[in-house]
Amino acid sequence: MRVIPSETDGLKLLAKYIGALVDSQALVSTEVSRLVAAHLRDLIALSVGATRDGVVAAQARGVRAAWLEAIKRDITANLEDCALTVAAVAARHRVTPRYVHKLFESEGVTFTQFILRQRLDEAYRMLRDPRFATRSISSIAYDVGFGDISYFNRAFRQRYKVTPSDTRNCADL
Repeated sequence: MRVIPSETDGLKLLAKYIGALVDSQALVSTEVSRLVAAHLRDLIALSVGATRDGVVAAQARGVRAAWLEAIKRDITANLEDCALTVAAVAARHRVTPRYVHKLFESEGVTFTQFILRQRLDEAYRMLRDPRFATRSISSIAYDVGFGDISYFNRAFRQRYKVTPSDTRNCADL
């Protein structure tokens, strides 16, 4: 046995990935559980020093999934930041903005689309939650990171096929 230095990139990424799994409902199916197990094996191999072929295989599977999960968690934690940019997220994770874009492309969505969807989903949840009934719609929009109320209304209507006001009114029923 040997000690793995805590500053090892593979170990940091492994810890972030495990943290994301613990906080989510990711292991709900057998197929997802198998995929997660493969990712964990790859990240552990990178942490302890895999062979060159093992590193290549791990980079293709587990590492990309772990980075994507860590970046998604970062975005979700910082939705209220109107200036949330790919450059800022990439810098926090010590990767390039292009790499972040490529991670999202592998899921068929852009970085910007992911942020928009997360912000709209959070606004929708808040509008339907009675605890936020006294908050104005514009206040909720600003809280989830929208800087332009007109854009928020258009994007919300396009995604949910109802207005934010209608969503709030339906929650009262």
